[in-house]
Amino acid sequence: MKRFYKQAACVSTDNGFTIELDGRPIKTPARNPLNLPTSQLAEAIAAEWDAQGEDIDPATMPLTALAQGALDQVAHERDRIIGRIAAFSDSDMLYYRGDESQQALADHQAKKWDPLLDWARTRYDVSFTLTHGIMHQSQPDQTIARLSEAVEAQDDFTIAAMLSLVGLAGSLVAILALIEGAYDADTLWPLMNLEELWQEEQWGRDDLAVATREIKQAEFDAAVQFLALSCS
Repeated sequence: MKRFYKQAACVSTDNGFTIELDGRPIKTPARNPLNLPTSQLAEAIAAEWDAQGEDIDPATMPLTALAQGALDQVAHERDRIIGRIAAFSDSDMLYYRGDESQQALADHQAKKWDPLLDWARTRYDVSFTLTHGIMHQSQPDQTIARLSEAVEAQDDFTIAAMLSLVGLAGSLVAILALIEGAYDADTLWPLMNLEELWQEEQWGRDDLAVATREIKQAEFDAAVQFLALSCS
């Protein structure tokens, strides 16, 4: 799409903040008002629109996309989206460890991942069933219920960020730790890529894997920024 405006601006409204293009308020793809919870988020989204060249490239506007997701999807399909996120309570990456042939990896995972699970055990009064290998092992019903409740307690903008973050990380526990302020994003990202980074240490760098990881990290960082700006 060709750029059709000269300037984007953050504007205060009765419902928070919005973005105007040459004085006209933006609407979401579903034609909802782009009502934003904080001026910081609105200013960052306005900056995305201002940074566009002759053509508008949605791929360079991750904050805009996440806000649209909160307003068009989460607000109208909240239960379904919460269900997608909460499903990780029974399949979190942190539950799965190297098998008997990968004892060194399993030991490394235990050293790096167990503190996250220990945090969750204390914070939510839950227990976890760990497994060695890739066969699914169901978690206790109370664990699933309590972690699901933690997702349900979040507002729509946080849930929009979580949908992206949990999918990229493969871990609900890790993203709850991020939201609670127990871990920061710079600490979590290497933990979420622990096996891949460990393999690189053993066998050397795979340029394609590194490039893919960098793309995912950019998406992760954008969602973390969106989360922080939504709560400022």
